[in-house]
Amino acid sequence: MLNKIKVAHIITMLELGGAQSNTLYTVSNLDKSKFEVILVSGKGGILDKKINELAGVKTYFIDSLVRPINPLKDFSALLSIYKILLAEKPDIVHTHSSKAGILGRLAAKIAKTKIILHTFHGFGFNDFQGILRKTVFVLIEKLIAPISNKLIFVSEQNILTAKKEKIGNKNQYLLIRSGIKTSIYKKKYIDSVLIKKQLSLPLDSKVITNIAPFKPQKNLVDFISMAKIVSDKYKNSVFLIIGDGIQRPLIEEKIAEFNLQERVFLPGWRTDIAEILSITDIFAMTSLWEGLPRSAVEAFVCAKPVVSYAVDGINDVLKDGSNGYLVKPKDVNAISEKILLLLNSPELYKMMSTNAANTIDITFDIDYMVKQQEELYNTL
Repeated sequence: MLNKIKVAHIITMLELGGAQSNTLYTVSNLDKSKFEVILVSGKGGILDKKINELAGVKTYFIDSLVRPINPLKDFSALLSIYKILLAEKPDIVHTHSSKAGILGRLAAKIAKTKIILHTFHGFGFNDFQGILRKTVFVLIEKLIAPISNKLIFVSEQNILTAKKEKIGNKNQYLLIRSGIKTSIYKKKYIDSVLIKKQLSLPLDSKVITNIAPFKPQKNLVDFISMAKIVSDKYKNSVFLIIGDGIQRPLIEEKIAEFNLQERVFLPGWRTDIAEILSITDIFAMTSLWEGLPRSAVEAFVCAKPVVSYAVDGINDVLKDGSNGYLVKPKDVNAISEKILLLLNSPELYKMMSTNAANTIDITFDIDYMVKQQEELYNTL
């Protein structure tokens, strides 16, 4: 009988997000008859409690593995990861997210791990950072890339960015999409009236939705500004933001400033995303950067047009004028105009809804994602 391949997945923190959810799904669903799986993470994420649901996955939490740059904690985290890898001796180390990607790969190299992989679920740098900060982050990624046997990307746009910034080389590049459980979003019947009542939404309203943590990357202040413009011109519109986070006070302040308390709803995090999308008419995103936004993929599977700022991985799936609209980042007037156009044009909306439903193929399915990773591990 062949020995199992031991794989250690390392991630900065188990927050609510696509990278974190997909990593948990991967470690839980890798074939345990072929793979022995370890998970290493920083502590304090909202998904930490999910660890108890992971059958056959040995987990290590590292207190010093944190998102902000902190030289003392970062060095401590590097040592802690190195000690874990030295003790566990995995055949493969697979890192996720920027901080864990840097420290995890360095520790794996020092521990002489055979195979080192990193998945970019987006980048730690973006065009909205100061030039010095961005330059430093790009330089770090360029210096650490040669350690990796493969660099995995969730979108083609991220591959183009890596090429542009000369991070790694094309022989290292591999596309494995950030997957979703597509079957969940294809339910035959959902009681939309009941769901609207639960959310205290008018039954005849048109619903514009966003799903995101309340943090600067998601730029939800622009979503509120858009809601003001659209609600003034389309009286039957309401707006849902599913999520929560550190910017809730700022968002609530903006809602109050525009007197939108009866039009914008913040029900917090919810697990019934398929049901939420079933009552959604248009999915709107104001993010300033993204890897591959899983919420937009979910919206497409539910046949909902998406209107979004044209950033990073969204360009892989959103085709302007076909299944939604792309507009220039920070152009609140433009995103508002496109949403109003869809609200006021039933035939156009129907066409885009049909196209949205046909956007997502098997490569976006989360079980296909796991299968691709298993094949990669076996090959290497």
